[in-house]
Amino acid sequence: MNPEPFGARLRRAMDTRGPLCVGIDPHSSLLSAWGLQDDVAGLEHFTRTVVEALADRVAVLKPQSAFFERFGSRGIAVLETAVAEARAAGALVLMDAKRGDIGSTMAAYAATYLDPASSLFSDAVTVSPYLGFGSLRPALDAARASGSGVFVLALTSNPEGAEVQRSTAAGGASLAQVMLNHIAAENEGDVPLGSVGAVVGATLGEAGVDLAVNGPLLAPGIGAQGATAADLPRVFGDAVRNVVPSVSRGVLKLGPSVAALREAAEREVAELASVVK
Repeated sequence: MNPEPFGARLRRAMDTRGPLCVGIDPHSSLLSAWGLQDDVAGLEHFTRTVVEALADRVAVLKPQSAFFERFGSRGIAVLETAVAEARAAGALVLMDAKRGDIGSTMAAYAATYLDPASSLFSDAVTVSPYLGFGSLRPALDAARASGSGVFVLALTSNPEGAEVQRSTAAGGASLAQVMLNHIAAENEGDVPLGSVGAVVGATLGEAGVDLAVNGPLLAPGIGAQGATAADLPRVFGDAVRNVVPSVSRGVLKLGPSVAALREAAEREVAELASVVK
């Protein structure tokens, strides 16, 4: 039996749990704000608390791999446990790893995050296409085989991104639009939603590109980076229903109380539901 595609699972999760992705970003300042040490014990306490508070109620949890990798193998062990426990509680796990390479190296990254036999197997992973969209083929193929998803960096929320992403490609389109066109081709014919998504920052004002890719649009930048839920229709237009708004510090700063984390997530869901529909 073929696994149910990520796009279908994501659509159902957003429709039932609300359109919210919460990042798990245990950077040192946030650990300190929670009264935790910047060590593996602090990392584990923080991560377990977020998973306990949110995995049974939000659509997507997005651990940022770098904040776990900085602690070496012990940090990766915490991440492995978090992925397994979050998925068991019903959340879709989007691994924010932003991997990008060629050939056998890209295939190894795909095996790490998109092979069900891996201890880091996730529902989806972020990837960088700027070695050429074709370099992503091992990840795209692995995701389709395992029913997972891939989110491709297109127009990111950091100001520096425009230097590359807004540059003109052969044929006159922006490089971001070229990537979006590739994504649309990957998702052609998929229902109710394709499994190849794009990362498009909520801080862009007006995207200035065609976002009709028949796939999910991960929208970082809400909260600490300055965007609000009210900005989403202006940025995403007719594609707003497929937006997966990502919030990290706006929710995580309410910890370490489980109840406070849940209340913060519920507020975000309620606010987003009024515009992402």
